[in-house]
Amino acid sequence: MIKERSGFLVIFLCFLHVVNAQNGLFSHEHKFTKQDTLRGSITPERAWWDLTYYHLDVTVDPERQFIKGKNEIQYTVLNSNKTLQVDLQPPLKITKVVQDGKELKFTSDVNAHFIRLKKKQRKGKTNAITVFYEGKPKVAKNAPWDGGFSWKKDMNGKHFVATSCQGLGASVWWPNKDHMYDEVDSMAISVRVPKDLTGVANGRLRKIEKHKDNTTSFHWFVKNPINNYGVNVNIGDYVNFSEKYQGEGGELDLDYYVLKDNLSKAKEHFKDAPKMMKAFEYWFGKYPFYEDSFKLVEVPYLGMEHQSSVTYGNQYVKGYLGNDLSGTGWGLKFDFIIIHEAGHEWFANNITNKDIADMWIHESFTAYSESLFLEYYYGKKAGSEYVIGTRRSIANDTPIIGVYNVNNEGSGDMYYKGANMINTIRTIINNDEKWRAILRGMNETFFHKTVTTEEVENYISKMAGINLSKVFDQYLRTTMIPTFNYKIEEGILKYRWTDIVDEFDMPLVITTNDKEIVLQPTSSWKELTINSDIFSIDKNYYINLEKK
Repeated sequence: MIKERSGFLVIFLCFLHVVNAQNGLFSHEHKFTKQDTLRGSITPERAWWDLTYYHLDVTVDPERQFIKGKNEIQYTVLNSNKTLQVDLQPPLKITKVVQDGKELKFTSDVNAHFIRLKKKQRKGKTNAITVFYEGKPKVAKNAPWDGGFSWKKDMNGKHFVATSCQGLGASVWWPNKDHMYDEVDSMAISVRVPKDLTGVANGRLRKIEKHKDNTTSFHWFVKNPINNYGVNVNIGDYVNFSEKYQGEGGELDLDYYVLKDNLSKAKEHFKDAPKMMKAFEYWFGKYPFYEDSFKLVEVPYLGMEHQSSVTYGNQYVKGYLGNDLSGTGWGLKFDFIIIHEAGHEWFANNITNKDIADMWIHESFTAYSESLFLEYYYGKKAGSEYVIGTRRSIANDTPIIGVYNVNNEGSGDMYYKGANMINTIRTIINNDEKWRAILRGMNETFFHKTVTTEEVENYISKMAGINLSKVFDQYLRTTMIPTFNYKIEEGILKYRWTDIVDEFDMPLVITTNDKEIVLQPTSSWKELTINSDIFSIDKNYYINLEKK
């Protein structure tokens, strides 16, 4: 997902942030509700079944701003149980639930619906239920940050409709198992719309079906695992153009759906898409969803990382709505939405956090991908200047990691503080080929998986050959930025760390007399003879300097 901005001021949707008290480093008072737990935890009614397949079949009526449909939910029984939790948010209503032709009873607790099964649930067996629903879904107030359905019209007065639901959850518009830990293995999406419009969803288009009531169904299929919030439908007076990309996984279809009046602009502007693919396959490895193709789809809001169906609304300008987020000039070398949102195909859609408290895994690496795109085309100095420039967006108000099991995503600093933490780790490793191997290795090791912060931290430390646990603690779990205190007296450099977690042990390279020296500062003063009154520190370290 992206950050909302007013000019150059970062406005984060979630401004009340807390860190998990179990971290013991920094916390705020915050009251969570039963609904937060039902939404954000692996409840007993979720834990006993493994999600395998969805077929979401939805009819969208833009005139009435009304939807009606059903979702077939297939699952494998892990442990026998009689109650299954499905999530759907009001004002949408479940009208009935069916298994093997028999209607089932259910009870509701606001967003969570508990379905009482009649059939014996035998361990290892695959079963299915079909949930029927309808209603007027939540209207997006400020998509994609406060999402739902965006009901707009294009310049010709035709309906222009899209969904967005990260944070809120996919259950804001369709019934599903709305928790990140269990991704569906594959999914069919059928969207029925008025006959003069096109319905675009994730994956590949399999069939177009015309109906006698002047509607048309577009049947899409997603072959790869997909997270719930990555599922979307987009409806408009679209035209389609495409190209072939020869990538690491063979031939990849790049498809573009844009409003017909924007076709000529899009054909020029979307040249950033194959450029993105080339750079990111270099850094991160094979695009994770060759079987499902890659699409850019124009929408009436800024954009979002919907898997294989990345949505675009950056008004066909470079930067972030024409602005350079870094203030360096480099941010105007690319279309922010194309690069950032497509970067999420590797970090968010391929590697997905199990709990939204760990959303830094999505956003920190993807924010960092912006600088890697620049580095690929303009050199390491360009990428470095960009990521350092984005520090002006860092608030350091609350820690990056949120509270677990209550659907709390933590601080918006997961973007550029997280990106600068990652850049700092790269600087510590000080080996560009090893660093690239780590990024590519992550996408191989965690291919199509959901992960925890601990797994990511341990992987990077292991592959780097450096214990980075305290570095992660410092930047992810506190608001403190390490401060390097120093003083030079008669050619003697005295130095230490302050504003650090216990046992913080980040090495630091200084340059003096044209020589690089590796320091191991601690919280106690140390001394080094440098025979100079001058030394320098690489600006890629995200630290504060304080002369005593």
